[in-house]
Amino acid sequence: MEQTEQQKQEHNFWQDHSLHFLEMALRTDRHESITHPDGYGKKTGDCGDTVEMFLTLRDNHIRSVSFQVYGCMNTNACANTLAHLAEGKTLEQAWDITPEKIAEFLETLPPDHIHCAELAAGAFYLALADCQEIRKQPWKKAYR
Repeated sequence: MEQTEQQKQEHNFWQDHSLHFLEMALRTDRHESITHPDGYGKKTGDCGDTVEMFLTLRDNHIRSVSFQVYGCMNTNACANTLAHLAEGKTLEQAWDITPEKIAEFLETLPPDHIHCAELAAGAFYLALADCQEIRKQPWKKAYR
């Protein structure tokens, strides 16, 4: 029996990507909006994808990262990777997570989708900046 073109593409998809990429692209347990996060950031890319990041802190460490992605599987993979790399780190350490580190972890992020890593990192940096602002004026957290 001859494979259809779609079956060949699906087969190639599974073989063409690393296990890290597949796990992060298909993972959905972090898709959550937090009502009063310790840090919030939202960014929309030129491609039209949007990432919203929600950070929860404990003792100056990132306890959890949740997010909403309105976009492609590559953007979801990048947002999940960012969350994976950030959880447990201090705010200062988290600033060192770059789009390049996200792509390196994923191993097989298509080169024409590095903008997805930049988008996830951009939303994350906004959330980190928001954390720092909220720490200066904690009363603002209740008025989001």
